[in-house]
Amino acid sequence: MRVILPAGTTETALIDGISAAGAAPELMEHTPSADVEILEYGEPTMAPVTPVSPSGCPTPAAVTRAVREVIGFDVSVVDAGLAQATGAPTVDLGVEPGADIRDPVAVPDAKAIFDRGHAYGANLPDDELVIGETVPGGTTTALAVLTALGEPAGVSSSLPKNPIERKRRVVDEALAASDAAAGSFDGRPLEAIRAVGDPVQATVAGIAAGALESGIDVTLAGGTQMVAVATVLRHADVDAPFSIATTSFVESEQGDRLGEACYRLNCELTVTDPGFDARDHVSMQRYCAGEAKEGVAMGGALSLVPEEEMPAVLNRFEAVCARLGIDRGDEAGDGYADEPANSNSEADRAP
Repeated sequence: MRVILPAGTTETALIDGISAAGAAPELMEHTPSADVEILEYGEPTMAPVTPVSPSGCPTPAAVTRAVREVIGFDVSVVDAGLAQATGAPTVDLGVEPGADIRDPVAVPDAKAIFDRGHAYGANLPDDELVIGETVPGGTTTALAVLTALGEPAGVSSSLPKNPIERKRRVVDEALAASDAAAGSFDGRPLEAIRAVGDPVQATVAGIAAGALESGIDVTLAGGTQMVAVATVLRHADVDAPFSIATTSFVESEQGDRLGEACYRLNCELTVTDPGFDARDHVSMQRYCAGEAKEGVAMGGALSLVPEEEMPAVLNRFEAVCARLGIDRGDEAGDGYADEPANSNSEADRAP
């Protein structure tokens, strides 16, 4: 089993009001780099930011890392537009960071990125792939692509209260800047990404399409951002079966909408509840309160865990949190990393 993690950035994350107060722009672009270091090494190495919110909610990378330490799986990180270098080894597909979706063109080379991702995915030697993502601003770009394709699905948020109306206003501005409207790109998914998407979407879709074409079993690991990728695949006439694996935290927020979207897209849905509500660790409490929810292949990784191994994963998650400076008994705002501005405190990070 291999987990593929495309990691990138988009200037969309810097839009005022999209990212929560306190997430410093100069640190935010380091978040994906830190995420992949945590997944590879268990803690940040080169990145100057530890992705832990002021309330004590760590990046989903900590959960995915905990799963990896318990059950083991191979990881390949794909540079899908990183703005800052990372200490983790990466596959370089020549992808640049995305622009603000309110610019006329957000991802100028979307088709080329898709094609390079397709070639990479088609030549992987694995029988099964779990493909995740890490990209700040990703649920806003997901909403933009879904809207451009004329799909009714909504998107999640890493905050307990989803600022969906703010995201819709940004999407409306983005479509107007591209002389487009809802549904304008129906059947033209790569043009939709070019206009209002992000480079991680093009990378994930390309890798998935290439792998599926080669007969590899593909699971898209994530919530509503992966619904957007699944929509891109179906609009690109990829009809092979694949699945989406996410967390109970996304399902709790989205309700029936998540299952309905997967039904329309003819893809299976797996939802995993890790049982965080049975523990009193501050990090698990923050997830149960609605923070973070998903990202960095968290839902896909959890779906790989046998039921009898989940307690070991929770124990290991606590150990990873300790490495990140989150102690079990800390109150919100105390005892965290020196630089808490991060992806999980953003209004639209990763689900």
